[in-house]
This record gives sequence, structure tokens and C-alpha cells, in this order.
Amino acid sequence: MAEEDSVLMAKIFYYGHHKYFGRFEVAVTDGLTKYNNDPILKFYKALALLLQGRVPESMHAFQQLKDKVDVNLGSILALIYGYKKSKNNNREELQDLDRKLKEERKQAGERSLLYAGTLLFLIEKYDKAKEYLDRALKLNELNKQSLALKGWLELESGKDPHGKKAFKYFDEIIRMSDGAGEVNAFLGLIRCFMARCSFNKALEIANQLIVGRSDFLPALEEKMKIQLALKDWDQSVETAYLALDIDQFNIEALTILTLYHLCCLGDYNESSGYLERLLDSLNKTEQSSYSIYHKRASLFCRICGRNELILQHTHTLAQCSVEEGNCNAEYMREVAYQFLLSGKVKEAMENYKETIKLDETHLPAVTGIIECQLLMDKIEDASHQLEFLNEIQMSIGHTAELYYLSAVLGKKKQNKEDNTIVLLNEAVNKHFSTFKTLYLSYEYFIKLNPDFLIQITNDYLDYGPQQPSQYGQPLDPILKKCLQILDPVTKMLPGLFKGVYLLAKVKYLCGDFEAAQATLQHCLDQDQSLSSAHILMAQIHLHLNNFKLASQSLEFGLSHNFQVRDHPIYHLISARIQKKQGELADASETLKFAMNLPGMKASDKMNNKEKNQISVNDKVSVFLELADTHKLLGEQHEAAKVMQDAINEFQGTPEEVRITIANVDLALARGDIEMALGTLRNVGSEQQYFIQAREKMADIYLNYRKNKTLYANCYRELAERKPSVHTSLLLGDAYMSIQEPDKAIDIYEEALKMNPKDTTLAHKIGKALVKTHQYGKAVTYYEAAIRSGNQSQFCIDLAELQFRLKQYDKSEKILKHVLEEDILYSDLDTMIVHANCMALLARLYQQIHCNEAAMLYFSKAKDLQIKIYQRIQTEQPDAVASQRQTITKICCELAKHTFVMQESDRAMSFYNEALTFNDGDVEAMLELAKVYLMSGDLDSCQSQCLSLLKKDKDNVAATMMLSNVYFYKNSFEEAIKHYKQLLEKKPDNYEVLAKLIDAMKCNGQLDEVPKFLESIKEALTCAKMEAGYYFCHGLYNRLISSSTIALKSFNMARKDTTWSNSALYNMVEICLNPDSETIGGEVFESVDNSDGYDQQRTNNERVALRTAEKLLKEVKPQEDNTQLQIMKNMVLVSTKNKANVEKALMNFMEIVSTYVSYVVTLLGYLLLYSQMR
Repeated sequence: MAEEDSVLMAKIFYYGHHKYFGRFEVAVTDGLTKYNNDPILKFYKALALLLQGRVPESMHAFQQLKDKVDVNLGSILALIYGYKKSKNNNREELQDLDRKLKEERKQAGERSLLYAGTLLFLIEKYDKAKEYLDRALKLNELNKQSLALKGWLELESGKDPHGKKAFKYFDEIIRMSDGAGEVNAFLGLIRCFMARCSFNKALEIANQLIVGRSDFLPALEEKMKIQLALKDWDQSVETAYLALDIDQFNIEALTILTLYHLCCLGDYNESSGYLERLLDSLNKTEQSSYSIYHKRASLFCRICGRNELILQHTHTLAQCSVEEGNCNAEYMREVAYQFLLSGKVKEAMENYKETIKLDETHLPAVTGIIECQLLMDKIEDASHQLEFLNEIQMSIGHTAELYYLSAVLGKKKQNKEDNTIVLLNEAVNKHFSTFKTLYLSYEYFIKLNPDFLIQITNDYLDYGPQQPSQYGQPLDPILKKCLQILDPVTKMLPGLFKGVYLLAKVKYLCGDFEAAQATLQHCLDQDQSLSSAHILMAQIHLHLNNFKLASQSLEFGLSHNFQVRDHPIYHLISARIQKKQGELADASETLKFAMNLPGMKASDKMNNKEKNQISVNDKVSVFLELADTHKLLGEQHEAAKVMQDAINEFQGTPEEVRITIANVDLALARGDIEMALGTLRNVGSEQQYFIQAREKMADIYLNYRKNKTLYANCYRELAERKPSVHTSLLLGDAYMSIQEPDKAIDIYEEALKMNPKDTTLAHKIGKALVKTHQYGKAVTYYEAAIRSGNQSQFCIDLAELQFRLKQYDKSEKILKHVLEEDILYSDLDTMIVHANCMALLARLYQQIHCNEAAMLYFSKAKDLQIKIYQRIQTEQPDAVASQRQTITKICCELAKHTFVMQESDRAMSFYNEALTFNDGDVEAMLELAKVYLMSGDLDSCQSQCLSLLKKDKDNVAATMMLSNVYFYKNSFEEAIKHYKQLLEKKPDNYEVLAKLIDAMKCNGQLDEVPKFLESIKEALTCAKMEAGYYFCHGLYNRLISSSTIALKSFNMARKDTTWSNSALYNMVEICLNPDSETIGGEVFESVDNSDGYDQQRTNNERVALRTAEKLLKEVKPQEDNTQLQIMKNMVLVSTKNKANVEKALMNFMEIVSTYVSYVVTLLGYLLLYSQMR
């Protein structure tokens, strides 16, 4: 029997449930070839015909089945449904069927009820299906098929969003089958785990289904959807290719491949190819599955950035869904929306009206008509319609589209800026609420509707700052909102270049030029023809004073789109480049040319589309730039005339105040501070640039009047008259900038009360508390923040603070708690938090000398950081540079840690790995060179230093190390040459001078050292007083055996923190030198007197030993104390006491076993002193 074929029945149910009616019929037909004349399969065959709209054929089939046991009840229900769907209703037939249904229902068995319920489920009559199924389960509560259908009903009911009830039914079936059997139950479990976002568990089940059933397409299709939810695009694509190998017309696989090339790569040509295949496959296999056409059209049109090639295909898909008399209002509305996206407003309007004819209550169609009216500048019609729609939706709640259209209408009517922004905020909040609980899926992309969000972002930017913020300024609320909107768009669709470009523009306006450049480069790497990206790149280069690169970017933009020259922004940037290069006259001519472009004056006649291409802001920018250029040329009269023209041209527009503020700069240039302040005072709080005006006033008070009180008062007034989180932030930051952190904390705390979820404010409070050394309060604050739900980042902040306070146990506990939480590695932000936790935990273990634990967590942090780096290149290209620095830093920390553990080879490996991520990292190159040097690999060290000096020719540390390499290679002439070069640049570099003296000694040039020392004394008048100079003087005299003078000089140097240990070691070595004629004498008076040492002793050798012991006690502890241990043991050897010598010998052997590099030195000492025994 077919019923016992779990795979076949699951496949049939799966395709029927997912509305693949063509494949539903094929699966049934395949089953009938195996199970000939099976009544259940015949029932499904008839149902497949019905679902495809082939009503007469299906009615004929069901007529033959209405008296068959098990399918009689379902067949009667199908006939009733078919008659109602048919245009030729036969009332008598319907009455007979209703009568027969009542009779059969009274005596129906469990299987008859089950298949009746299945039919009702597949035609989406869920409540009716539940009635029949509940009766079936009363008759047999252990029927697996009934339990499975019950689970699916729970999932589709909408009452069980996390699939808890459904899970119980599916799990019970599997337990009854000993973990095998019902494939449909496994497919149900996948849905349950997906509903809970337990994607890895869902993936395990999908893999179980595929094992042994590699050609079972439903499992492969579910698997690629799970991998999509995990944001594992590569694996999802691989699974799609496997599905296409089995079925070249597989709709899900072609959908995934189209999505991948659109969302991740932005490859419209390749996407178009897959869309063509998708359309062809639908036409061949699913001609009657209108919902599939509709959903694919809805999906791809919203994520294609209005690309004409893609919209042609999506329009065809949408049209297919309404053909052949399939009159569905929602499908017709989609056709209208497709026209709107293509810029065909009249056609869109007609189709929206057709939608309303099909369904008069279809509110989205009314919304579409209003949007068309606004685009056609039919302001009054749109206003009346909006008013009507607002009244209707008052009870059911406004949609995001309705809020947005109200904002657009307000903008066109030039309503108050604040009101329009409030409406835009409402639109965004409402829109985001529609998909906040969704995981990455087709539905997510449709609900996200990136096209809508890009529209809103563009509208926001009209009200935001037009010039980049200065570093350290609080983030403008408009820009902050834009970042919030673009975050999911660019993360989920890194190939949507319109969204990525807008993100780059917002980052640029935020003053984050590095991130903006990285984001733009991501766009240009994919498509060099994006002229707007080249223009923005030119602006960034201009702000960074890279004039040549700015000019190149402009020319690139022009070469890809010659119409760029017709836009004033091109000439504005060109003029700014010329101004920066001092070419003021050329800049003036360029701007005058821009002033004469069509559309620059209100009197210019242009169509609406052309007018929209030149914003008022761009026009004002040209006027202001020209006025500023005249000012710099000393043409004050011309500057004033241009400013007056600007005032006349833009009077009554929101940009009028911007011109007023620009006039302030002219006043300041004339030195008229009072006029500047007076102008700014006249800017009212209701005007668009009020905040900028008060910021400018504050800047004048601080930098021109040097009055911190009035500076703070400006921000206080701003916060009082325009109360918001942003103005409070400005006031708090103002207090911080004038070193009044306590007041800043109070302001931040008040602002946080206004917006308790603002993590930026919370972080500022925490940092301010730490800055004011209120560590206890900071700890309490962070703990409270963590309890309030802001877990991850505050946990790290608190752990860092406790680490800083050396509360290692507490810091470790917090970090481990964060790492114990269940991590979804599909969430990039969570991955970054965990990587930071691991790195901090490794540093903590390093600090408390738990080397193995430190190594473990550094390795974990590195591995996770590599995964982050791989994903971030496509998901967040603006963060690539910072993440590259992070992974380089972790690799370097691993290298340092392994080197301390005497694993030089591994240290080299980690440094080289760091350089694979960032080959220009100077610190990593330098540290690697040090490891080569310490390991005795002089050639590699030399090569590394030379490579580094090519990147940074003035790097002192690299030059010093290279000089040392030449020294160790006995290339003393070369070493001396480099040492001298370093001293020429910095004569008081005494570390270099000491090395130079050693090299001159080895090269037989000690006689030149006095002249060198004298020349340094002459160059630096304070040299005599510097410890470094005394050390070098002592070193020279020690080398020429002037021990007394050397000791005096070293004695002066040992009082200095930097030179203390080196001086002390040299003094000890002189004391222990048996051939020295001067052992100590009066030089040690200051040492001996402090300890009451007896000056009258005549045993010079004993005096020297005692002095050496005293000096070694002054040595400051260091991380590597090997040299101190050697010197202490040398003192023991010098006592010539047998017990001391044997003790020293044992200590030496221990040092040799640990530090192989000290072998030669130790052997030399041991041989020398063994002769003294």
C-alpha cells in the first residue's frame, strides 16, 4: 500500500503544502506507477488537478471516488469545493452533496476523517481541518499520519509560533517508530527547530533524512533553507547545485542561486541568467502554481536595487500570477508595484485601480494610489486620500507605508522638519516590527524590503548634516537613524550596492573616513562603473587632503558616466580640490561654470525628474563655496554679493538658515565677532539649523573669547530649548571637553533616563566614571546595566575594569559566564563579542602566569576571529580594516606568549601569520625581526629589517636592530655607519651611542670615542646632566681600563630609572674583576655609608664583593631576570668558598638547561673561575 511508503507520502504532502502543485501531481503519478489503482493516490491525483485549477477533470475524478472507503468524505468535500469554485454552480448537486456529507460524517472512520482533514489542510481551511482531525484522533490517538497532520496544523495555526505543541506530536511519532519511519514527522521537526531558531538541530535532522535518501529533494530543499538561515551562503549554494544535479528545474535551488548572486555578489547579469532559468522552470513544471510566481516576483524586485534587467524578469513573474483569469487582488497589486519600481507611474496607477475593483477593501492598493499621486505631484488628491485612509486605519493601526507617505506629503508641503522626522521615525519603527522575529529567509527579504528602506534613508539624509562631522563629536541623530536602517540591509545584502553606497555616504558624514573608503572600495571592486561611488570617493580623498587621488576618482566617475559633468556636485568637488591646492582663481571659474548649469536657479525651466536630480542642498553648497573662494581671493564685495544672491534665491527654504550661518564665517574673517554672535543668536529654535548655530556659537566662545562658561552655557541652552538625547549628549561632551566630568556624568544619566536602551549613553557614563577614578561606582553601574539586560558589551567593559583593578577572579568569572552562553554563530555581532572575551581572558591568564590556559584562549580567539574576518568581508566591508587589525594583534599576542615560553619557532609562525593578514604591520615586522635576532638567525633578521625599512625608512628601532645585526656579524664598519646615522637624527639617543662605543672598540676605533662624546656635549648643553651620557662615558672608560672614572660615571647613571640596571651590572662586573687595581675606594662611599659599612677594612677584594652584593640588591626586578641570576652566581664564585662555588655551579647548570643562548657566556665564566679554586 502507498500509505506505508513513508518517503512517497511525505513527498506528496510536502509539495502540496508548499503549493508546488505541478510537482505534487508528478509525485502522485510516480506513486501510481508503483502502486497501481491505489485509492489514496487516486484521491491525491484528483486533488492535484483541483489545486491546479483543472476543475472539470478533478470533479470527474472525485465523482468516481466519492463512494470509496477512506476517501469518500474527502472526495465529497472536494466536490463541494469544486462546485463553489466553478462558475456554473449546480444548486441541486450541491444540496445532494451536503446531504451526503452529513450522512458520511456520522459514520466516518478514522482514515476517512484523516484524508478529509488533509484535503481541508491543503486548501487552507485550517479550522475545518482541525474539526475532522480531532475526531480522527478520538477514534485512534496513536495514528501516526493523524498525529503528523495535527503537528502541521499547530504550526500553521499561528497560535504556536515556537512550535512547542507541534514538536510534541512529531516527537511522539518518532518515538513510536523507534527513531525511524515517518519522514513527514522529521520534516515537521525541522520546521519546529526553525521556528525556535535552533538551526543546527534542524540541520542535523535534514542530514539524517538525506543519508540513504540522497535523491530526496524535500530534504535537500529544507537543508538549503536552513543554511540560508545560518547565513552560510557557500554551503547553501553547494546544496542548491546538488539539488539541480537531481532536478535541473528545481525551483528552490534556482531561487537560492539567484538570491546568492543578488544579495552577496551584486552580479546582476548572472542573477538574470538564473532568473531566466527559474521562469523557464516554472513555466514547464508549475504553470498553475500562481502563488510561486507571485512570491518570487515579490522577493526579487525588492532586493535588486531597481536594476532594469532584474525588474523585467520580476514583472514577467508578476504578470504570470494574474493570467488565465486568476483574479487575485494581492497578485494584481504586486503587478502595480512592479510598474512603480520601474518608474512607470501611470501604469502603476491603472493596476492599483484594477486591484480595488477586485477588492474594494484592499488598503495597500489605496496606499499605492496615494504614492502615485505624490510622484505625479497631485498634492491635494494625495492629501484627501491620506486623510481618508488615516481615519480608516485609526482603529486597526497605521502601516509603515502610511506613515512614510504622510512624511513625504509633509515634505512636499514644506511642513516643519521635526514633524516630518517624527513620521519617518514612526515609519521605520513600524516597518522593523514586521520582521524583527524572522530569521533569514525568503519572507525575511520580502518583509525587510530594502528598496523601501533605501527610500526612507534618502529622505532622512535631506534633513541630516551635509558635511562630515569632526572627530569626537556625538553622532547626529539623523545619521544614527540612517545607520540603524542600513545595518540589516548591508549585512544581509552586501551585494546591494545602493545600500552599501548609502552606508558609505553616512559613514563619510559621520567623519569615519576609513570605514567609508573601505565600504566604497567594496562597491567598486564589484562594479567599477558606479560613478556615484567614484564621486563620493573623491570627496573622501579631498577631506583627507589626497588631492591627486581625489582628482583621479572624479575622472573615473566621469569616464563611466559623462552626465556627471551636468551635475553641480562634480564641479563643486573639482573646485574644492583646486582650493586645497591653492588654485583659487581656477576654483572660482569652476564654480561660476557650475552656477550657470541648468537647474541651478529657480527661474530655470526643467521637468520634475531633472529638478529632483539637483537638490537644494547641492545648489546652496555651490553658492557658499563660491562666496568663500571670493573671500580667500580678497574679493570681499563679490563674496557679499554671492551671499546676498543666495539669500534671495533660497529665502523661505530650510537652507536659508545655513546661508545665515555661513555669513558668520565672513564676519569672523573680518574679525567682527559681535556680528557673528548676533547673527547666530537670531537663529530660532524652530529653524532647521538651530543646533548647528548654537554649536558654532559655542565654538566662538571657546576659541575666540576663551570663555569656557559661555561655551558650556550654549550647550545648556540647547539642551533646554531642544530637549533630546542628542542635545544632552552634546552638553555632556562639552563638559568632558572642558574637564568637568562630574557634571558630564549627571547629564549623561539624565539623558539615559530619556532613552534607557541607548547603549552609547550607558558606555559614556561608564567611561566617564572610570576617567574620574570612581572605580567602585563604575563597577556598580556596570553591574546594574548588566542586570537590566544589556549583557554582552557591558560584561566586557566590567571585566576590563576589574582586570585593570587586578580583580582577576571577578573578571574571569564574568568572561566565562559570557562564553558559557549558547552562541548562534550566525550572529556576527555575537561572534565578535565572544572573540573579544576570549582574547581578554587569555590576557588575564597570562597576567596570573597560567600559560597553558592563556595559550588555549588566545588560540580560540584567533580561530574565531579568522571566521569573523572571512564573513565580514562580504557582510560588513567597512569593518574589514578594524577586524584585520584585531586578528593581527591576536596573532602577535600569541607570538609573544609562545616566545616567553621558549618556543621561538612557533612565535615566528604566529608573527608570519599576522603578516599574512596585514603585511604592512610595522609592529609585527619589528617583533618578528627581534625573534630572529634572539634566535641567532641573523640573516632572516637582516632581511626582515630591510623589508621594514622599505615601508618605513625612518623607523629607528629597525635601523638600530639592523646595526646590531651587522655588529654581531662582525661587519663593524657597516654597524658604525648605521649607528652614526641614527645619532645624526637624534644625538641624545644614548642606547645607540652605547652600541656605537662597543662597535668602535671591536673595530679598533676607541680613540675616536672622546671626540664623539665631546661633540654630543656641545650639541646638547644638558648632556652632562643626563644619565644616558654618564653611562656611555662610563662604558668608554671601562673599555680603556679607567675603572675609577668608569665607576664614578656609572654611579651617576645608576640613579636613573632607565639606566639603573645596566649601570649596576657594569659596576658589579668591575668589582668582580680580579685584575682591577681600583676596587672601590671612595667611589663606593655613598653605597657603604648608607649601610654603616666599615670604611677602615684593608681587604680590597672583600670590600669589592660586599659592594657587589649591595649593588645587586638595587637592581630593579624585570620580567626576564636571567642576567641578575648570573651576576649573583658570579658573586658566589668570586667568594672562592667551595660550598658557594658548588651552589653557583648548580645554578649555572639550571640556567643553561632553560636558556641555551647563555651557554657560551656561562662556560667562559665557569672556566675562568674553576682555575681560581
